[in-house]
Amino acid sequence: MIDIAVNFTDGMFKGLYNGKQCHVSDIATVLSRAWASGVDRIIVTGGSLEESKEALTIAQTHGLSSLSLFCLLSLYAEFDESGDPEKHFQVSLAKEGIQKGKVVAIGECGLDYDRVQFCPPEIQKKYFEKQFELAHATKLPMFLHMRAAAQDFCEIVERNRGRFTAGVAHSFTGSADDCDKLLSINNMYISMNGCSLKTTENLDVVRGIPIERMMIETDSPYCGIKNSHAGIKFVKSTWPSKKKEKYDQECIVKDRNEPCLVRQVLEVVAGCKGISDVSQLSRTLYQNTCRVFFPQDLDSAADSLLAGHDPQ
Repeated sequence: MIDIAVNFTDGMFKGLYNGKQCHVSDIATVLSRAWASGVDRIIVTGGSLEESKEALTIAQTHGLSSLSLFCLLSLYAEFDESGDPEKHFQVSLAKEGIQKGKVVAIGECGLDYDRVQFCPPEIQKKYFEKQFELAHATKLPMFLHMRAAAQDFCEIVERNRGRFTAGVAHSFTGSADDCDKLLSINNMYISMNGCSLKTTENLDVVRGIPIERMMIETDSPYCGIKNSHAGIKFVKSTWPSKKKEKYDQECIVKDRNEPCLVRQVLEVVAGCKGISDVSQLSRTLYQNTCRVFFPQDLDSAADSLLAGHDPQ
């Protein structure tokens, strides 16, 4: 399995919750649990230029991959007001990561019309469109965010279709119509996490997504699958958990999502789509992800690796 979205720069993975130190930094422990659960690769995300640098450092330290992330939605307005937005589009950092084999995409960028209180739609559209310059310069795929903005989002993506190789709309929670708009774009994939699987309506949308156009993620430490979610009935894998105040490295932290739990996303996708061969589903999603982010691995050696990496 590949988890395409982990926020390892978040304070919770350093033991910080609302400014309070509850336990030691535990990225290495979290990774050990992920590897033992059948996760092969993780893509680390960041929410600012500084976080992108930190994500690259984490990726180098722990043998992961990172996004070249320069423009998150909440920062669009800041860029516009700074008087020097170009400083946030630093191709040099992206190219440094590419040379080291760590940066695999441009993102997270896109449109979120549920958050217009942070940034007006016109500013969002202006700086979303600018991300395609970076994708074109680096020849990297795009890691995308779309919330309540399907029409504008798809129009901008279509207008710039020749400037990026492929893309994934991550943490998808949209309607069937939104899904159809995305799937009409060549080489566009849709990624699921716990937030994608909350309601019966969400599950109905997932049923309509071809597995050949799908990826999975945790978006941890957020977006876990909760007992109140419609998808919980399909979850088979569980881990012991303890509250953060009673931290135990042998247990996951209660209410903190982490990469090992991407297996639960896989199980819910399989369950709601009526797929009994979870191993084959896992291989298909793995190949989808390699096709976009790790194309160098789509060869006979990778096929042999995949054949030996069925979910446990």
